[in-house]
Amino acid sequence: MKRYNELRDETATSLHEERLESVVRALLQRGVKSVLDLGCGGGELLLRLAREPQFNTIAGIDIAPQALSAAHQMLSAAGHLDADGRLVLHLASFTSCLADFADYDAAVLIETIEHVDPGRLSVLERSILCDCRPNILIVTTPNADYNPVYGLAPGTWRHADHRFEWSRLKFRQWASGAAARNGYRVCFADIGPVDTDLGSSSQMAVFTLD
Repeated sequence: MKRYNELRDETATSLHEERLESVVRALLQRGVKSVLDLGCGGGELLLRLAREPQFNTIAGIDIAPQALSAAHQMLSAAGHLDADGRLVLHLASFTSCLADFADYDAAVLIETIEHVDPGRLSVLERSILCDCRPNILIVTTPNADYNPVYGLAPGTWRHADHRFEWSRLKFRQWASGAAARNGYRVCFADIGPVDTDLGSSSQMAVFTLD
């Protein structure tokens, strides 16, 4: 674990920044106006979205009150939680209530799906792609193929709260199946430095409604 911790300290910030930039860029390029950040945590993506005038409606959803409190504090300090209601926060589960957010152009899951119990992935799929049904869904998740670069043994995950970590093949199989079942197309991209054999540290899927 020592090698992983050392590499994590050196690369985590730049990788996280690249991940956020990749998601915001993908949303901007596709002309998105309203964005739903599922599992918004402390609000780092929300802060970046709020800086872009193209996004006129932004919502963050998280099940953890502490995370939403941190997001509220940061966004308030930056002047992005004001009376115009452009940016709002909701304490809720994104596996149960997304029909209330069915008019959003895009939804985003950044390094979140791996925290969901595998037995609930079908519930998550139905909630997002059927009930909410955004025109665009962006999902990023760790690439398990890349874990040896961090010195992790096979079957060892990057964080204790992860319920799984997918290889590139497994992620593409899941995303392609979810897209086909729900009338979406999906494309994939790497995030972070790319190893010829192992891919990149993070992987991204962009679902587009047919």
